[in-house]
Amino acid sequence: MAVFEALISPIASLIDKIIPDKEAQARAKLELLKLEGTQELEAIRSRLSAIVAEAESRDPWTSRARPSFLYVMYIMILMAIPMGVLSAFRPDMADGIARGMNTYLNGLPEELYVLFGTGYLGYTAARQWGKAKGPAQ
Repeated sequence: MAVFEALISPIASLIDKIIPDKEAQARAKLELLKLEGTQELEAIRSRLSAIVAEAESRDPWTSRARPSFLYVMYIMILMAIPMGVLSAFRPDMADGIARGMNTYLNGLPEELYVLFGTGYLGYTAARQWGKAKGPAQ
């Protein structure tokens, strides 16, 4: 039962943050409780345990992958500042850079974006689970 609570607690807190309507929250949590003892819950548990194992890995390549991706995203967002300045002085160059980036990003397969979203949400759930579980003994 403790494993179940450790698994359900972070998901329930995510439901509270994602769904603003209290009635919809209650329905979502009820559906989550219905999963107890089902094969779906076992599948979720095995996926989360794999994510937690990866997050706790001593391998530097594995443990740095997610923070590195976040740094790339931060850089892309912060690039808006020099692009704004560039567009004030050389609007044609800034427009060309923006069109080139859009063309590249639109050329990436949709499955790659789905994979990223799934991995990022899984990482978030694993972090919540780890926080709910408490510090390692």
